[in-house]
Amino acid sequence: MSAHSVAVPAKPMSIGVPLAILAVLGVLALAGGKVAVIFCLLLALMLTGMPISIALGLTVLTFLFTMTQVPIESVALKLFTGIEKFEIMAIPFFILAGNFLTHGGVARRMINFATSMVGHWHGGLALAGVMACALFAAVSGSSPATVVAIGSIILPAMVRQGYPKGFGAGVITTSGALGILIPPSIVMVMYSVATNTSVGALFMAGVIPGLMLASLLGLTTWWRARKFNYPRLPKASWGERWVAFRKSMWGLFLIVIVMGGIYSGLFTPTEAAAMSAVYAFVIAVFVYKDMSLKQVGRVLLDSASMSAMLLYIITNAVLFSFLMTHENIPQAMADWLLQMGFGPIVFLLAVNILLLLAGNVMEPSSIVLILAPILYPVAMKLGIHPVHFGILIVVNMEVGMCHPPVGLNLYVASGITKMGITELTIAVWPWLLTMLMFLVLVTYVPQISLWLPQALGMIH
Repeated sequence: MSAHSVAVPAKPMSIGVPLAILAVLGVLALAGGKVAVIFCLLLALMLTGMPISIALGLTVLTFLFTMTQVPIESVALKLFTGIEKFEIMAIPFFILAGNFLTHGGVARRMINFATSMVGHWHGGLALAGVMACALFAAVSGSSPATVVAIGSIILPAMVRQGYPKGFGAGVITTSGALGILIPPSIVMVMYSVATNTSVGALFMAGVIPGLMLASLLGLTTWWRARKFNYPRLPKASWGERWVAFRKSMWGLFLIVIVMGGIYSGLFTPTEAAAMSAVYAFVIAVFVYKDMSLKQVGRVLLDSASMSAMLLYIITNAVLFSFLMTHENIPQAMADWLLQMGFGPIVFLLAVNILLLLAGNVMEPSSIVLILAPILYPVAMKLGIHPVHFGILIVVNMEVGMCHPPVGLNLYVASGITKMGITELTIAVWPWLLTMLMFLVLVTYVPQISLWLPQALGMIH
Protein backbone atom coordinates (compact mmCIF):
# COMPACT_ATOMS: atom_id res chain seq x y z
CA MET A 1 0.00 0.00 0.00
CA SER A 2 1.13 3.53 -0.58
CA ALA A 3 -0.25 7.06 -0.81
CA HIS A 4 0.17 10.12 -3.08
CA SER A 5 -0.57 13.73 -3.27
CA VAL A 6 -1.46 16.29 -5.84
CA ALA A 7 -1.62 19.95 -6.20
CA VAL A 8 -4.20 20.08 -3.47
CA PRO A 9 -6.41 23.13 -3.94
CA ALA A 10 -5.26 25.80 -1.53
CA LYS A 11 -7.60 26.76 1.28
CA PRO A 12 -8.28 30.43 1.77
CA MET A 13 -5.77 31.93 4.17
CA SER A 14 -7.16 33.06 7.47
CA ILE A 15 -5.71 33.82 10.87
CA GLY A 16 -6.18 30.13 11.76
CA VAL A 17 -3.92 28.80 8.99
CA PRO A 18 -0.74 30.67 10.05
CA LEU A 19 -1.50 29.71 13.65
CA ALA A 20 -1.84 26.07 12.66
CA ILE A 21 1.42 26.15 10.69
CA LEU A 22 3.07 27.82 13.69
CA ALA A 23 1.71 25.04 15.90
CA VAL A 24 3.17 22.33 13.65
CA LEU A 25 6.57 24.07 13.46
CA GLY A 26 6.52 24.80 17.18
CA VAL A 27 5.81 21.16 17.99
CA LEU A 28 8.70 20.01 15.82
CA ALA A 29 11.02 22.59 17.33
CA LEU A 30 9.89 21.65 20.81
CA ALA A 31 10.52 18.00 20.11
CA GLY A 32 14.18 18.96 20.04
CA GLY A 33 17.12 17.91 17.95
CA LYS A 34 16.75 14.27 18.92
CA VAL A 35 13.28 13.82 17.43
CA ALA A 36 14.01 16.13 14.50
CA VAL A 37 16.94 13.86 13.61
CA ILE A 38 14.70 10.79 13.87
CA PHE A 39 12.03 12.18 11.54
CA CYS A 40 14.67 13.43 9.10
CA LEU A 41 16.25 9.97 9.07
CA LEU A 42 12.87 8.31 8.47
CA LEU A 43 12.09 10.71 5.62
CA ALA A 44 15.56 10.31 4.07
CA LEU A 45 15.27 6.51 4.09
CA MET A 46 11.81 6.63 2.49
CA LEU A 47 13.02 9.03 -0.22
CA THR A 48 15.61 6.42 -1.26
CA GLY A 49 12.70 4.21 -2.28
CA MET A 50 13.16 1.88 0.68
CA PRO A 51 9.91 0.15 1.79
CA ILE A 52 8.28 2.00 4.70
CA SER A 53 8.47 -1.09 6.93
CA ILE A 54 12.27 -1.38 6.52
CA ALA A 55 12.78 2.41 6.81
CA LEU A 56 10.73 2.48 10.02
CA GLY A 57 12.61 -0.52 11.44
CA LEU A 58 16.03 1.05 10.79
CA THR A 59 14.86 4.35 12.28
CA VAL A 60 13.60 2.61 15.40
CA LEU A 61 16.90 0.72 15.82
CA THR A 62 18.89 3.94 15.37
CA PHE A 63 16.71 5.72 17.92
CA LEU A 64 16.94 2.79 20.35
CA PHE A 65 20.71 2.28 20.31
CA THR A 66 22.01 5.83 19.92
CA MET A 67 19.55 8.23 21.56
CA THR A 68 17.74 6.48 24.42
CA GLN A 69 18.60 4.69 27.64
CA VAL A 70 15.68 2.26 27.39
CA PRO A 71 16.60 -1.23 28.69
CA ILE A 72 16.47 -3.84 25.92
CA GLU A 73 14.36 -6.09 28.17
CA SER A 74 11.56 -3.52 28.35
CA VAL A 75 11.71 -3.06 24.57
CA ALA A 76 11.29 -6.80 24.05
CA LEU A 77 8.40 -6.87 26.51
CA LYS A 78 6.71 -3.88 24.83
CA LEU A 79 7.15 -5.47 21.41
CA PHE A 80 5.42 -8.64 22.61
CA THR A 81 2.56 -6.93 24.45
CA GLY A 82 2.11 -4.36 21.65
CA ILE A 83 1.30 -6.92 18.97
CA GLU A 84 -0.68 -9.46 21.00
CA LYS A 85 -3.85 -7.35 20.75
CA PHE A 86 -6.85 -9.38 19.62
CA GLU A 87 -7.97 -6.57 17.26
CA ILE A 88 -4.87 -7.01 15.07
CA MET A 89 -6.25 -10.39 13.93
CA ALA A 90 -9.06 -8.51 12.15
CA ILE A 91 -6.57 -7.11 9.61
CA PRO A 92 -5.57 -10.35 7.79
CA PHE A 93 -9.19 -11.55 7.85
CA PHE A 94 -10.54 -8.36 6.26
CA ILE A 95 -7.73 -8.46 3.67
CA LEU A 96 -8.63 -12.07 2.85
CA ALA A 97 -12.35 -11.25 2.59
CA GLY A 98 -11.58 -8.29 0.30
CA ASN A 99 -9.45 -10.48 -2.00
CA PHE A 100 -12.16 -13.15 -2.27
CA LEU A 101 -14.73 -10.47 -3.12
CA THR A 102 -12.44 -8.77 -5.66
CA HIS A 103 -11.91 -12.03 -7.56
CA GLY A 104 -15.32 -13.54 -6.93
CA GLY A 105 -17.73 -11.65 -9.17
CA VAL A 106 -19.28 -9.62 -6.34
CA ALA A 107 -18.13 -6.30 -7.83
CA ARG A 108 -19.75 -6.99 -11.24
CA ARG A 109 -23.12 -7.76 -9.67
CA MET A 110 -22.96 -4.66 -7.46
CA ILE A 111 -22.23 -2.51 -10.54
CA ASN A 112 -25.23 -4.01 -12.35
CA PHE A 113 -27.48 -3.25 -9.37
CA ALA A 114 -26.15 0.32 -9.03
CA THR A 115 -26.55 0.93 -12.78
CA SER A 116 -30.17 -0.24 -12.69
CA MET A 117 -30.90 2.25 -9.90
CA VAL A 118 -29.16 5.45 -11.09
CA GLY A 119 -28.06 4.78 -14.68
CA HIS A 120 -30.80 6.98 -16.19
CA TRP A 121 -29.59 10.14 -14.42
CA HIS A 122 -27.01 12.55 -15.89
CA GLY A 123 -23.69 10.71 -15.90
CA GLY A 124 -25.60 7.54 -14.97
CA LEU A 125 -22.75 5.07 -15.42
CA ALA A 126 -20.39 7.31 -13.44
CA LEU A 127 -22.98 7.64 -10.66
CA ALA A 128 -23.34 3.87 -10.69
CA GLY A 129 -19.56 3.74 -10.20
CA VAL A 130 -19.80 5.94 -7.08
CA MET A 131 -22.68 3.86 -5.71
CA ALA A 132 -20.91 0.57 -6.49
CA CYS A 133 -17.72 1.85 -4.80
CA ALA A 134 -19.73 2.70 -1.67
CA LEU A 135 -21.37 -0.74 -1.65
CA PHE A 136 -18.12 -2.59 -2.29
CA ALA A 137 -16.33 -0.47 0.32
CA ALA A 138 -18.89 -1.70 2.84
CA VAL A 139 -17.80 -5.29 2.29
CA SER A 140 -14.09 -5.05 1.48
CA GLY A 141 -12.60 -2.50 3.92
CA SER A 142 -9.86 -1.58 1.43
CA SER A 143 -9.53 1.36 -0.96
CA PRO A 144 -7.14 -0.23 -3.50
CA ALA A 145 -9.37 -3.34 -3.64
CA THR A 146 -12.39 -1.11 -4.33
CA VAL A 147 -10.61 0.79 -7.12
CA VAL A 148 -9.42 -2.45 -8.76
CA ALA A 149 -12.70 -4.35 -8.41
CA ILE A 150 -15.03 -1.56 -9.55
CA GLY A 151 -12.67 0.40 -11.81
CA SER A 152 -11.50 -2.52 -13.94
CA ILE A 153 -15.13 -3.26 -14.89
CA ILE A 154 -16.82 0.14 -15.08
CA LEU A 155 -14.05 2.29 -16.61
CA PRO A 156 -13.91 0.38 -19.95
CA ALA A 157 -17.73 0.49 -20.06
CA MET A 158 -17.69 4.29 -19.53
CA VAL A 159 -15.15 4.81 -22.31
CA ARG A 160 -17.25 2.65 -24.66
CA GLN A 161 -20.30 4.78 -23.83
CA GLY A 162 -18.47 7.98 -24.77
CA TYR A 163 -17.29 9.35 -21.41
CA PRO A 164 -13.84 11.00 -21.39
CA LYS A 165 -11.32 8.64 -19.81
CA GLY A 166 -10.20 11.34 -17.35
CA PHE A 167 -13.75 11.81 -16.05
CA GLY A 168 -14.16 8.11 -15.33
CA ALA A 169 -10.71 7.88 -13.75
CA GLY A 170 -11.47 10.87 -11.48
CA VAL A 171 -14.74 9.32 -10.30
CA ILE A 172 -13.31 5.88 -9.51
CA THR A 173 -10.02 7.07 -7.99
CA THR A 174 -11.77 9.26 -5.41
CA SER A 175 -14.85 7.06 -4.83
CA GLY A 176 -12.54 4.10 -4.25
CA ALA A 177 -11.18 5.95 -1.21
CA LEU A 178 -14.54 5.29 0.48
CA GLY A 179 -13.07 1.86 1.22
CA ILE A 180 -11.30 3.17 4.32
CA LEU A 181 -14.19 5.30 5.65
CA ILE A 182 -17.26 3.13 5.16
CA PRO A 183 -16.93 0.25 7.66
CA PRO A 184 -15.42 -2.27 7.94
CA SER A 185 -12.13 -0.43 7.52
CA ILE A 186 -8.59 -1.73 7.96
CA VAL A 187 -7.33 1.80 8.72
CA MET A 188 -9.88 2.12 11.55
CA VAL A 189 -8.56 -1.13 13.01
CA MET A 190 -5.04 0.36 12.83
CA TYR A 191 -6.20 3.48 14.71
CA SER A 192 -7.87 1.27 17.31
CA VAL A 193 -4.64 -0.70 17.81
CA ALA A 194 -2.62 2.53 18.12
CA THR A 195 -4.94 4.28 20.60
CA ASN A 196 -7.02 1.56 22.31
CA THR A 197 -10.26 3.07 20.94
CA SER A 198 -13.26 0.75 20.42
CA VAL A 199 -13.27 -0.72 16.89
CA GLY A 200 -17.05 -1.21 17.00
CA ALA A 201 -17.62 2.46 17.90
CA LEU A 202 -15.27 3.57 15.10
CA PHE A 203 -17.09 1.37 12.58
CA MET A 204 -20.46 2.85 13.55
CA ALA A 205 -18.98 6.37 13.55
CA GLY A 206 -17.85 5.88 9.94
CA VAL A 207 -21.33 5.09 8.58
CA ILE A 208 -22.80 8.62 8.38
CA PRO A 209 -19.58 10.36 7.21
CA GLY A 210 -19.14 7.57 4.62
CA LEU A 211 -22.66 7.98 3.25
CA MET A 212 -22.30 11.79 3.29
CA LEU A 213 -19.04 11.70 1.34
CA ALA A 214 -20.46 9.19 -1.16
CA SER A 215 -23.44 11.54 -1.69
CA LEU A 216 -21.16 14.58 -2.16
CA LEU A 217 -18.94 12.73 -4.65
CA GLY A 218 -22.09 11.61 -6.47
CA LEU A 219 -23.38 15.20 -6.53
CA THR A 220 -20.07 16.43 -7.98
CA THR A 221 -20.23 13.66 -10.60
CA TRP A 222 -23.87 14.48 -11.54
CA TRP A 223 -23.16 18.22 -11.75
CA ARG A 224 -20.16 17.78 -14.09
CA ALA A 225 -22.00 15.19 -16.22
CA ARG A 226 -24.97 17.54 -16.57
CA LYS A 227 -22.70 20.50 -17.36
CA PHE A 228 -20.89 18.60 -20.14
CA ASN A 229 -23.95 16.60 -21.26
CA TYR A 230 -22.41 13.16 -20.75
CA PRO A 231 -24.41 10.05 -21.78
CA ARG A 232 -27.34 8.58 -19.85
CA LEU A 233 -28.68 5.04 -19.88
CA PRO A 234 -32.30 4.01 -20.52
CA LYS A 235 -34.30 3.83 -17.29
CA ALA A 236 -34.48 0.30 -15.88
CA SER A 237 -37.86 -1.15 -14.94
CA TRP A 238 -38.58 -2.18 -11.36
CA GLY A 239 -38.49 -5.79 -12.55
CA GLU A 240 -34.95 -5.33 -13.89
CA ARG A 241 -33.93 -3.63 -10.66
CA TRP A 242 -35.29 -6.51 -8.61
CA VAL A 243 -33.38 -9.06 -10.72
CA ALA A 244 -30.15 -7.03 -10.35
CA PHE A 245 -30.69 -6.73 -6.59
CA ARG A 246 -31.41 -10.44 -6.23
CA LYS A 247 -28.17 -11.32 -8.04
CA SER A 248 -26.10 -8.93 -5.90
CA MET A 249 -27.91 -9.86 -2.67
CA TRP A 250 -25.37 -12.43 -1.51
CA GLY A 251 -22.58 -9.85 -1.61
CA LEU A 252 -24.70 -7.12 -0.01
CA PHE A 253 -25.69 -9.48 2.80
CA LEU A 254 -22.09 -9.35 4.04
CA ILE A 255 -22.77 -5.76 5.21
CA VAL A 256 -25.60 -7.08 7.38
CA ILE A 257 -23.40 -9.86 8.79
CA VAL A 258 -20.51 -7.56 9.75
CA MET A 259 -22.39 -4.49 11.02
CA GLY A 260 -25.41 -6.36 12.42
CA GLY A 261 -23.21 -8.90 14.18
CA ILE A 262 -21.03 -6.23 15.81
CA TYR A 263 -23.93 -4.02 16.93
CA SER A 264 -26.06 -6.90 18.22
CA GLY A 265 -23.13 -8.17 20.28
CA LEU A 266 -23.22 -11.50 18.44
CA PHE A 267 -19.50 -11.21 17.79
CA THR A 268 -16.58 -8.80 18.16
CA PRO A 269 -15.14 -6.86 15.18
CA THR A 270 -12.32 -9.43 14.98
CA GLU A 271 -14.77 -12.32 14.91
CA ALA A 272 -16.83 -10.37 12.33
CA ALA A 273 -13.70 -10.16 10.17
CA ALA A 274 -13.21 -13.94 10.38
CA MET A 275 -16.90 -14.50 9.56
CA SER A 276 -16.64 -12.15 6.55
CA ALA A 277 -13.60 -14.06 5.21
CA VAL A 278 -15.41 -17.41 5.45
CA TYR A 279 -18.62 -15.98 3.98
CA ALA A 280 -16.74 -14.29 1.11
CA PHE A 281 -15.01 -17.61 0.32
CA VAL A 282 -18.33 -19.48 0.25
CA ILE A 283 -20.16 -17.01 -2.02
CA ALA A 284 -17.16 -16.60 -4.39
CA VAL A 285 -16.55 -20.34 -4.82
CA PHE A 286 -19.88 -22.09 -4.21
CA VAL A 287 -22.65 -19.49 -4.78
CA TYR A 288 -21.45 -17.27 -7.63
CA LYS A 289 -18.89 -19.88 -8.80
CA ASP A 290 -16.73 -17.17 -10.38
CA MET A 291 -13.66 -18.54 -8.59
CA SER A 292 -12.42 -22.12 -8.80
CA LEU A 293 -10.89 -23.98 -5.86
CA LYS A 294 -7.57 -23.88 -7.76
CA GLN A 295 -7.54 -20.06 -7.51
CA VAL A 296 -8.08 -20.08 -3.74
CA GLY A 297 -4.42 -20.87 -3.05
CA ARG A 298 -3.29 -17.80 -4.99
CA VAL A 299 -5.75 -15.57 -3.09
CA LEU A 300 -4.54 -16.98 0.25
CA LEU A 301 -0.92 -16.35 -0.75
CA ASP A 302 -1.62 -12.75 -1.85
CA SER A 303 -3.53 -12.07 1.37
CA ALA A 304 -0.76 -13.57 3.51
CA SER A 305 1.83 -11.43 1.71
CA MET A 306 -0.08 -8.16 2.29
CA SER A 307 -0.91 -9.13 5.89
CA ALA A 308 2.74 -9.87 6.65
CA MET A 309 3.77 -6.47 5.28
CA LEU A 310 1.18 -4.64 7.39
CA LEU A 311 1.96 -6.64 10.54
CA TYR A 312 5.67 -5.88 10.15
CA ILE A 313 4.84 -2.17 9.89
CA ILE A 314 2.62 -2.49 13.00
CA THR A 315 5.45 -4.15 14.93
CA ASN A 316 7.90 -1.36 14.14
CA ALA A 317 5.28 1.35 14.70
CA VAL A 318 4.42 -0.05 18.15
CA LEU A 319 8.10 0.13 19.09
CA PHE A 320 8.44 3.62 17.59
CA SER A 321 5.47 5.00 19.55
CA PHE A 322 6.80 3.34 22.74
CA LEU A 323 10.16 5.07 22.33
CA MET A 324 8.48 8.42 21.60
CA THR A 325 6.33 8.05 24.71
CA HIS A 326 9.38 7.07 26.77
CA GLU A 327 11.02 10.33 25.66
CA ASN A 328 7.83 12.22 26.73
CA ILE A 329 7.34 13.70 23.27
CA PRO A 330 3.49 13.55 23.19
CA GLN A 331 3.23 14.98 26.70
CA ALA A 332 5.67 17.79 25.85
CA MET A 333 3.64 18.60 22.72
CA ALA A 334 0.41 18.75 24.70
CA ASP A 335 1.93 21.00 27.38
CA TRP A 336 3.43 23.36 24.78
CA LEU A 337 0.15 23.69 22.87
CA LEU A 338 -1.76 24.41 26.07
CA GLN A 339 0.85 26.97 27.21
CA MET A 340 0.61 28.73 23.85
CA GLY A 341 -3.14 28.97 24.32
CA PHE A 342 -3.94 26.92 21.20
CA GLY A 343 -7.42 25.46 21.63
CA PRO A 344 -9.06 22.56 19.79
CA ILE A 345 -9.83 24.65 16.67
CA VAL A 346 -6.20 25.53 15.90
CA PHE A 347 -4.96 22.11 17.02
CA LEU A 348 -7.33 20.29 14.64
CA LEU A 349 -6.29 22.59 11.79
CA ALA A 350 -2.65 21.83 12.61
CA VAL A 351 -3.41 18.09 12.63
CA ASN A 352 -5.09 18.32 9.22
CA ILE A 353 -2.11 20.18 7.74
CA LEU A 354 0.34 17.70 9.28
CA LEU A 355 -1.62 14.66 8.04
CA LEU A 356 -2.07 16.11 4.53
CA LEU A 357 1.69 16.77 4.38
CA ALA A 358 2.40 13.24 5.65
CA GLY A 359 0.04 11.93 2.96
CA ASN A 360 2.50 13.26 0.38
CA VAL A 361 5.17 10.75 1.35
CA MET A 362 3.56 7.89 3.30
CA GLU A 363 0.66 5.47 3.00
CA PRO A 364 -2.30 5.51 5.42
CA SER A 365 -1.41 2.57 7.65
CA SER A 366 2.05 3.95 8.38
CA ILE A 367 0.77 7.48 9.04
CA VAL A 368 -1.86 6.23 11.50
CA LEU A 369 0.55 3.94 13.34
CA ILE A 370 3.31 6.56 13.62
CA LEU A 371 1.36 9.79 14.23
CA ALA A 372 -1.80 8.65 16.06
CA PRO A 373 0.01 7.67 19.30
CA ILE A 374 1.78 11.07 19.29
CA LEU A 375 -1.26 13.24 18.48
CA TYR A 376 -3.84 11.24 20.45
CA PRO A 377 -2.72 12.31 23.98
CA VAL A 378 -2.76 15.97 22.89
CA ALA A 379 -6.28 15.59 21.49
CA MET A 380 -7.45 13.99 24.75
CA LYS A 381 -5.98 16.87 26.81
CA LEU A 382 -7.88 19.34 24.63
CA GLY A 383 -11.14 17.45 25.18
CA ILE A 384 -11.51 16.07 21.63
CA HIS A 385 -13.45 12.80 21.51
CA PRO A 386 -11.22 9.83 20.52
CA VAL A 387 -13.80 8.46 18.05
CA HIS A 388 -14.23 11.87 16.35
CA PHE A 389 -10.43 12.21 16.19
CA GLY A 390 -10.19 8.76 14.59
CA ILE A 391 -12.71 9.60 11.85
CA LEU A 392 -10.92 12.90 11.19
CA ILE A 393 -7.65 10.99 10.68
CA VAL A 394 -9.35 8.47 8.36
CA VAL A 395 -10.81 11.25 6.17
CA ASN A 396 -7.32 12.78 5.92
CA MET A 397 -6.02 9.38 4.83
CA GLU A 398 -8.69 9.26 2.11
CA VAL A 399 -7.46 12.56 0.69
CA GLY A 400 -3.87 11.29 0.84
CA MET A 401 -4.77 8.22 -1.23
CA CYS A 402 -5.94 10.43 -4.11
CA HIS A 403 -3.06 12.87 -4.53
CA PRO A 404 0.60 12.46 -5.57
CA PRO A 405 3.35 11.55 -5.03
CA VAL A 406 2.32 8.54 -2.92
CA GLY A 407 -1.47 8.31 -3.46
CA LEU A 408 -2.01 4.58 -3.84
CA ASN A 409 -5.37 4.98 -5.57
CA LEU A 410 -3.68 7.07 -8.27
CA TYR A 411 -1.23 4.27 -8.98
CA VAL A 412 -3.93 1.61 -9.01
CA ALA A 413 -6.09 3.75 -11.34
CA SER A 414 -3.04 4.44 -13.50
CA GLY A 415 -2.57 0.70 -13.96
CA ILE A 416 -6.22 0.26 -14.99
CA THR A 417 -6.54 3.33 -17.26
CA LYS A 418 -2.94 3.43 -18.61
CA MET A 419 -2.96 7.17 -17.80
CA GLY A 420 0.06 8.96 -16.32
CA ILE A 421 0.05 10.19 -12.72
CA THR A 422 0.11 13.84 -13.84
CA GLU A 423 -2.90 13.25 -16.11
CA LEU A 424 -4.76 11.52 -13.29
CA THR A 425 -3.90 14.28 -10.84
CA ILE A 426 -5.58 16.81 -13.13
CA ALA A 427 -8.55 14.45 -13.62
CA VAL A 428 -9.30 14.03 -9.89
CA TRP A 429 -9.21 17.69 -8.80
CA PRO A 430 -13.02 18.41 -8.75
CA TRP A 431 -13.63 15.39 -6.51
CA LEU A 432 -10.50 16.08 -4.45
CA LEU A 433 -11.76 19.61 -3.77
CA THR A 434 -15.09 18.09 -2.64
CA MET A 435 -13.20 15.77 -0.27
CA LEU A 436 -11.24 18.71 1.21
CA MET A 437 -14.46 20.64 1.85
CA PHE A 438 -15.92 17.54 3.50
CA LEU A 439 -12.75 17.24 5.64
CA VAL A 440 -13.36 20.74 7.03
CA LEU A 441 -16.97 19.79 7.81
CA VAL A 442 -16.02 16.57 9.62
CA THR A 443 -13.25 18.35 11.53
CA TYR A 444 -15.44 21.04 13.06
CA VAL A 445 -18.82 19.28 13.30
CA PRO A 446 -18.04 16.29 15.54
CA GLN A 447 -21.68 15.16 15.71
CA ILE A 448 -21.41 13.93 12.11
CA SER A 449 -19.12 11.20 13.48
CA LEU A 450 -20.48 10.84 17.00
CA TRP A 451 -24.28 10.89 16.57
CA LEU A 452 -24.78 7.25 15.47
CA PRO A 453 -22.49 5.52 18.03
CA GLN A 454 -24.01 7.77 20.75
CA ALA A 455 -27.55 6.90 19.63
CA LEU A 456 -26.65 3.21 19.77
CA GLY A 457 -25.19 3.61 23.26
CA MET A 458 -21.66 2.61 22.17
CA ILE A 459 -20.06 5.85 23.42
CA HIS A 460 -21.05 8.74 25.72
